[in-house]
Amino acid sequence: MSMTMTQKILAAHAGLEKVEAGELILVSLDRVLGNDITSPVAIREFNKLGFDNVYDKEKVTMVMDHFAPNKDIKAAIQCKMCRDFCAEKEVVNFYDVGQMGVEHALLPEKGLVVSGDVVIGADSHTCTYGALGAFSTGVGSSDMACGMAIGKAWFKVPSAIKFVLTGTPRPHVTGKDVILHIIGKIGVDGALYRSMEFTGEGAHALSVTDRLTICNMAIEAGAKNGIFEVDDKTLAYIAERSDRQPVIYKADEDAIYDEVVEIDLSQIKPTVAFPHLPENTHTTDEIDEIKIDQVVIGSCTNGYYENIKEAAEIMRGRKVAKGVRAIIIPATQEIYLRAMKEGLLEVFINAGCAVSTPTCGPCLGGHMGILAPHERAVATTNRNFVGRMGDPTSEVYLASPAVAAASAILGRIASADELDA
Repeated sequence: MSMTMTQKILAAHAGLEKVEAGELILVSLDRVLGNDITSPVAIREFNKLGFDNVYDKEKVTMVMDHFAPNKDIKAAIQCKMCRDFCAEKEVVNFYDVGQMGVEHALLPEKGLVVSGDVVIGADSHTCTYGALGAFSTGVGSSDMACGMAIGKAWFKVPSAIKFVLTGTPRPHVTGKDVILHIIGKIGVDGALYRSMEFTGEGAHALSVTDRLTICNMAIEAGAKNGIFEVDDKTLAYIAERSDRQPVIYKADEDAIYDEVVEIDLSQIKPTVAFPHLPENTHTTDEIDEIKIDQVVIGSCTNGYYENIKEAAEIMRGRKVAKGVRAIIIPATQEIYLRAMKEGLLEVFINAGCAVSTPTCGPCLGGHMGILAPHERAVATTNRNFVGRMGDPTSEVYLASPAVAAASAILGRIASADELDA
């Protein structure tokens, strides 16, 4: 029986020679992840199950990132519950203020995920790690609780869409533009409970950062997971960060896909998702003047060093437009420190930006940049639902770091021609 990349990983972790789409299987887990919003619910369920210890102190991970540093008393109580649980259970990979980062940027950086892993996380954007050739997906807090207790989870094996990427992106076209283009093409339910598998010469031309961004937003097309073929870039990235040996799974040549979609990266233009869905996409050359009130550059989608550097180069020697609030949030402490050492934070501050410690903060309307009624924001985040970043009448436009940075300078959504202006 021929299998896709995802199906091979799941079969191996279920101890089976083969699996088929739609089959229910029990899978062994390499990592179980939670954050300060979802972990407290999982901890309560874990305690109800009556377990004394987690299944593996090295493989359970909690990251305090959504409302951290704590925005209010309730957030502080949530984090304290996680802190106390991890101390009691001797969880090794617990990341709090000062050590934490935005979880889906932090885990790859720390080498906690390698190719061939199966990872579940009580956060929908856990699908990020498919960029490294792992199967990773978001689950509910109850599934997280069971995963922490026994190290296993039930899955229905997904069918798959094969995305064959060709060509190389134009200047200032990044993984964010690629995934917005794809979601605009197939819709927010276009990959519902399916695996989005990326292959082709164009896939190999993309940086690991671009791949992390693309897989991060697979869930915005309804996908169970996104996954890239492992190549030399993947292995070099992992080798710098982990002592674990990656396991490489390749789809069989005759693997069955629901459909095959070809994307020429050289034809993709800078793309923006308008309110209130990621599928509502327009290229920047189609946009009339749209004035904005705020720009956010960061998140698990676009808070990587590569993103921060590109934004800084566009803002260098320029000023944020009057009336615009620009907030820069490096995704991890390591990225923050590198940006500081290379003078990028000085560029942002001189431009009139606020620079924050790593946090999810404004992405989910948590803190550090809530929108007032009728305000508009350009954000490098991953969702632009009604009320996502604040008041229900506010609007969020999703864009790449380059478009976001140029928009902050102009006070309106920038066109492609203005990115080098």
